[in-house]
Formats: sequence, structure tokens, C-alpha cells
Amino acid sequence: MSDESTHWVNPLRSPEDKRLPRIAGPSGMVIFGVTGDLARKKLLPAIYDLANRGLLPPGFALVGFGRRNWSKQDFEDYVREAVEASSRTAFNTNVWDRLAEGMQFVSGSFNDDAAFDALANTLRSTDETRGTNGNWAFYLSVPPEHFSSVVHQLDRSGMAQPQDHGWRRVIIEKPFGHDLESAKELNRVVNSVFPERSVFRIDHYLGKETVQNIMALRFANQMFEPVWNSHYIDHVQITMAEDIGLGGRAGYYDGIGAARDVIQNHLIQLLALIAMEEPTSFSPGRLRAEKLKVLRATTPVEPFDETTARGQYVAGWQGSERVIGLREESGFDPNSATETYAACTLEINSRRWAGVPFYLRTGKRLGRRVTEIALVFKRPPYQPFEDDQTKLLTNNAVVIRVQPDEGVLMRFGSKVPGTAFEVRDVNMDFSYAEAFTEQSPEAYERLILDALLDESSLFPTNAEVERSWEILDPILNYWESHGHPDEYRAGTWGPASADAMLAKDGRQWRRP
Repeated sequence: MSDESTHWVNPLRSPEDKRLPRIAGPSGMVIFGVTGDLARKKLLPAIYDLANRGLLPPGFALVGFGRRNWSKQDFEDYVREAVEASSRTAFNTNVWDRLAEGMQFVSGSFNDDAAFDALANTLRSTDETRGTNGNWAFYLSVPPEHFSSVVHQLDRSGMAQPQDHGWRRVIIEKPFGHDLESAKELNRVVNSVFPERSVFRIDHYLGKETVQNIMALRFANQMFEPVWNSHYIDHVQITMAEDIGLGGRAGYYDGIGAARDVIQNHLIQLLALIAMEEPTSFSPGRLRAEKLKVLRATTPVEPFDETTARGQYVAGWQGSERVIGLREESGFDPNSATETYAACTLEINSRRWAGVPFYLRTGKRLGRRVTEIALVFKRPPYQPFEDDQTKLLTNNAVVIRVQPDEGVLMRFGSKVPGTAFEVRDVNMDFSYAEAFTEQSPEAYERLILDALLDESSLFPTNAEVERSWEILDPILNYWESHGHPDEYRAGTWGPASADAMLAKDGRQWRRP
């Protein structure tokens, strides 16, 4: 903003009462790749849900850009179909009519100067008719190889920089490169046009309520933080398991693999939130500083033949359904060395975490769909029990379930009722769905709204992205020079080498 007099003040986002709902100011969004699966299944329904919850301004504008030769009505019909199929909230005709008034579609390709000039004219006219005040977010829901073309066109056409007032922001979907060098080049291209404060890199996992609850769990409760360290914690397991195969994503997935697709972004970000020191506030700058500090202390553990594992699924049973193996998936190279399962061991060189291994794993066609963080505690140094009294007792654990059954589980020992003295595991289970009547918003709702509000706490910076690649690249380089991944049957929990990773230290993976 040029001065305080032109700054839109949001009366429902008062610093005196953070409990009030956050409502975006006058603004609009342009979605590149609006006809893709992500936009249809996630972005468009999220925008409608925000409008339905009253969190978008009445004059909000949505502009789609694509190669389809669509009229405004064609675009409205497409968006409505996506909303009715995938929105979280009920369809409201009044909300829809108001949102549809602000919809436009511009046809063209990413190398079409005339199409981007037409888009610039559309934004200018929309500023006048919808009162968007020059405030525009550009959502790049496109493959990374198109980022440079889109960013260049936004710069050339003058859309990247506001003219007299307003703001311009760019929202980028992962993957953020495929290694450190490509990530640096991608950041260079984007930052040559948009300053870092205007770049919002989407990691949808960071928008999930349970992920944000990690900070509440740690820093709002005295019972956890004193034992959140190497004196009490034996190891940490971070798991993202999927029960689906590649389906129609073979073309995208081949050459990327599980480590690049999930570990580099989602799981390393979860590690940062679990392991970081307490920030002095949750302002974006201070939260990011603590995350980056712990990432800079994080390194992979060698030798990689003992501390990592990778695999490809073969035919097996997913529940009661017989499913094909990776090499039979349509469009996948049967000789590919791309992994569908990846696991690695990381360590954090800090006083808090010295000696505590962090085991990260992800895979497709595993036993069930689940994402969780398990902090497994050391056994007590002394137990005044006979061996047979605690033979069924395992390590205490705190398990943060990110999906699908969001909540927190605590595992501890308790005496079994009866005359004999026997101690075994019991679970204390907190469920979001049972504890709160409010339905949790989708991650994309939170992240889109945050981008419109210039709340960047949940968006990784270029420094975080580059550091994540620095952590993962040595493992990827090792794998590339050591043949094909191990095989594992669909419906199981990964290759035998993954179990061996933990077994050599007397540990085992948790079965969610």
C-alpha cells in the first residue's frame, strides 16, 4: 500500500480479539491450470466454501486461465459442477450467485502474449467493476516447467506489480524442484519477479488442523514440553502411508518417486514443527526462523545401505481386492527405478535431540491410509517388577494422528484388573471429531485464505525448501547409483529392508 489512508482495515480481524473470524479484504484470484484435477477437486470447492462461510469479500473475483475456448457461462458451469461434487459445505444459491458474478475466463496458452495482455485488461476492468482494488493472487496450479513462462508473462504484461495501490502475490504448488540445484533455479526465476514476501509455496499438509495443533500441544501444555527431548524420547517415527496405487498418475510420478513427492516437503516440514524450539511468538518471521534453525541442524544418517530403504509395490491384496503391481500400471516404464516406498533416518545435531533418530517413511499400496507422528519414549531406568509382570508392556508413546482420524493418542502402562500383578499397554485417545462440534476446514481453505490475508506462517520459504533438498539429495544420489528398489507386496507395510533399518537398533515400526 502506498500509505495508511489507502490501507483496507479489516474490522473483524482486530488485534485485540484474535478469536474473531478472519475475513479477506477486497481481492481476486487468477488460477492457471484451472482445468486440472487439483483445481477441480480442491481449489474451486475451497473457494466456494470460504465464500459460503462468509470469509471472502462480497466483491471477490475469480479468473480462470486455460486453453479451453470457454465463455463466462461455460466457466461458471464448470466451477459449479466442481463445487457441487466436492465442496465441504452445503450448496447455497445466494452465495453461488454472488460468487459467480465475479467469475471470468481468459483463453490462451502460457506463451501467448495476446492472451496475457487480455488477462491484464480483465484484471483492470474487474478492479473497477468488483472493487478488488488492485489486490490479486496468482495461483500457479501447473507443473514446475511452466513456472518460468507464467512468471515471465506476468512480468511482461505488468500484472506482477501493482500500479498505484494494492498487492500482487503468487501461490506455487509443489514440487519445488527435483533437487537442490533445480530448486535454486526455480527460486531465482520466481524471486526475479516477485519478492520473497509475496511468494506463497503451498504445502497442503501445513494447513491441516492437526498439524497446527502440534504447536498447541507442545507450547500450551506444561505436561509435554519438559519431556520433549533426548532425555526421555527414544526415537520419532513420521509416517505418511497411502493404500492407493499410482492410478492415472504414472506419467507424473515416474522419475519423481516417493522421497521427492512426500519426504522432501510434507515429512520434513512435520519434523521441523515437532523438533523446533519454542518461538517467541507465532508471527511468520519468528516461526520460520525456528523451523529453519532446526532444519539446518538436521542431517541424514549414514551408511545409507543400513539407514534408508526404498521399494516398489508388486501385485497383492488391498483388503479384499486383488490389485496389480507398479510395473503393470498403465503408462509406467516396467524398467523404471522410481520408488513407491521410501524411508530414511535423520538426526538433529542439537542439545535437545542429540542421539534421537528420526525415522521418516512414506509409500503407496501400504496396509492403510494414515499420516501420523509417533514419539516413542525410553523405558524407565529401573522398574520394580518381575519380568513376567511387564512382558506385555512396550514403550510409552505420544502419537499425533494427522489423517484420517485426526487426534492424539497416548500409550502407557496400566495394571490389568485382577489379583495377579500384570502391566500392559492401554491407550488414551483424543479425537477431534468427538471433542469439537465444529467441522474442520479443508487445508486448502485455510491456505488460500492465509494467502489473501498475507499470513505466511504456514508457507515454506525458499531457504526452507533449499535446506530440505540439502538433507535429501545425498540419499537420492546414493539410490541412483545402487540399482533398483526392493519389492514389496501391495497391502503390506513395505520392503523387508525397511524393517531391517530399525531392527538393527532393536526397534520396530509402529503399525498404525
